[in-house]
Amino acid sequence: MTDPRTAPRQTVLVTSMASDSHTWNLVYLQLLLEELGYDVVNLGPCVPDDLLVSRCAGTDPAFVVISSVNGHGHQDGLRVIRKLRAHPDLITTPVVIGGKLGVDGMSSARAHALREAGFDEVFEEVADPAAALAAFAGSLPHAAPRGPVPVPLRTAR
Repeated sequence: MTDPRTAPRQTVLVTSMASDSHTWNLVYLQLLLEELGYDVVNLGPCVPDDLLVSRCAGTDPAFVVISSVNGHGHQDGLRVIRKLRAHPDLITTPVVIGGKLGVDGMSSARAHALREAGFDEVFEEVADPAAALAAFAGSLPHAAPRGPVPVPLRTAR
């Protein structure tokens, strides 16, 4: 039997796109994914398309998380996913996108277009961020545990 504390952990690549300079969302996603048992490569904000493709190909991540806060996620996401899917090593790599994907609110047509272009999942900004986060975490493949399983804290009643 394999000891989960020494089992290799899957790597996830977290990034924004060239037009998005926000960082708090990337740090939050990194911390969440690390807590869930993944090793994380965080490319940071304003990542040029070619750099994203080359780092994904060089890292061979279990999956890629693209975050957008500036409202251009739909436009930039369509361009980026086409470049990722054009690389022979990234055709089947799971890629998700989420955040503020447009400047005019949520759009099922926008999410549909992103999935059709090659994203495995799309998470649009919603009124209840906790529900969106739970949906995102629930969609992730199982990761190797990161050491002992934490015991939930008991709260006073």
